Amino acid sequence: MEELLREYLAILIFLAIAILIAVVLPILSWLIARQNPDSEKLSAYECGFDAFDDARHRFDVRFYLVAILFIIIDLDLAFLYPYAVANDYLGLFGFWSLIVFLAVFLIGFIYEWRMGALEWE
Repeated sequence: MEELLREYLAILIFLAIAILIAVVLPILSWLIARQNPDSEKLSAYECGFDAFDDARHRFDVRFYLVAILFIIIDLDLAFLYPYAVANDYLGLFGFWSLIVFLAVFLIGFIYEWRMGALEWE
């Protein structure tokens, strides 16, 4: 039993350090940083409307469209990392697979651009 506990000691130390950092850093930030919020800091900055308003309030959907397009582009580009790592092992088939992937990605990007999804008036 003692040997089993000794094997898990590293995990226990890691968890203790992680919990300590998760508790101490926000407390230190609250103690050291100047707490002086103004109206600009308290205003809605991410979605463009107040979060504590009527739920039936109309708002502009363009923000969500841009956010969804960003996520799609980000995920598509994340597929390029495995290719970069395994570039030497894939050979010519891997190269042409990447070209087809990038062509489909480029066609989708051009379609978004022409449909005006990237315009912010």
